[in-house]
Amino acid sequence: MKQTVDIPHDNHIFGASAKAFEQWQYAPAVRAGGLLFIAGTVGIRPDGTVPDSVAEQTELAFERIAEILRLEGLSVTDLVEVVSYHVAVKDNLEAFLPVKTKFFQHPLPTWTLLGVEALGLPELKIEIKCVAALKG
Repeated sequence: MKQTVDIPHDNHIFGASAKAFEQWQYAPAVRAGGLLFIAGTVGIRPDGTVPDSVAEQTELAFERIAEILRLEGLSVTDLVEVVSYHVAVKDNLEAFLPVKTKFFQHPLPTWTLLGVEALGLPELKIEIKCVAALKG
């Protein structure tokens, strides 16, 4: 059995951008089989604008992931898998890695890095999806 996770519309991390889940008809995360599957998460500000820098996009994406985990009573230490998608990976990895290092904690999850041609909006440079182990 699966259960979707909803983000409250007044959430301070997601803000107005939480409306995208309804607009595009997908769940930010789904609980199933003892795992929490977090949808691809991008670095959008609460007001819906996208920063220019890869570092800020990465920071915002990880903040959004951490908020979903928090809403589910989890933390980054519960992550078991992380997949990151990068536009112009060679150009943008240098800005991504320090933020990733700051976010991850031991025990470390697995990580897969993929270079892609484009993401959902032309200004987006990174997208991150994750899987976490539920407690109990």
